[in-house]
Amino acid sequence: MNATLTVAGATVEFSGLRALDNVSLSLAPREIVGLIGPNGSGKTTLINAITGQVPLASGSITLGERTISGLTPRQIALGGISRSFQIVRLFNNMTVVENVETAAIARGDSLRDARRKAERLIEELKLGARAHDLAAALNHGDKRRVEIARALAADPQFLLLDEPAAGMNDAETERLLHALTILPAQRGLGIMIIDHDMALIMRLCHRLHVLASGKTIAAGSGDDVRRHPEVIKAYLGSAEAEAHAAS
Repeated sequence: MNATLTVAGATVEFSGLRALDNVSLSLAPREIVGLIGPNGSGKTTLINAITGQVPLASGSITLGERTISGLTPRQIALGGISRSFQIVRLFNNMTVVENVETAAIARGDSLRDARRKAERLIEELKLGARAHDLAAALNHGDKRRVEIARALAADPQFLLLDEPAAGMNDAETERLLHALTILPAQRGLGIMIIDHDMALIMRLCHRLHVLASGKTIAAGSGDDVRRHPEVIKAYLGSAEAEAHAAS
């Protein structure tokens, strides 16, 4: 399926405060888009809106020809959109393979098919040696990769990742980068990723979308965005931004 995920004029309000203000963007299959911006800029709120965790005050979100804004999180997940969270949410008293199976079973797979899918995904994400360990025993980087494997077990068209590299060391980040880089071509899916690791974002993403105070301030290629004066002012900070722009 070659449907595009489209956000048009999305506005989200909490007690009169606009967390998102008329934000529009799109994500195509096999594309990786980085969603960046300072803390409190609305990035997680946008993912929450796309996945049905928070309602829109105005605007729309569509998947191909189908409007998904207003649907429940479960309906949206079954419709082809999976996500991860800022704080890892695994079942700590279950094994790695059992954690991944849960998403496949929720999708409607049989127990046998769910186990096969889970084992395949665990191998793809280089977690085979930990397959039967309890999630509670994993290090942070492995937990992040289990969460991604679980999201993929739902066979999504689009994968939305909220700070997947947070707390990772350099080696863990490099493994994550490799795993994510091959997913679009391998699975035909689109990825939207939030992260503050600008080296990761610049290497991974085909284009960037920048939010500040709930509004879009820039969008385009990494080179264009990192030189944008509003991005330098609102997000990167003068010293870091100047270093990026000069490089």
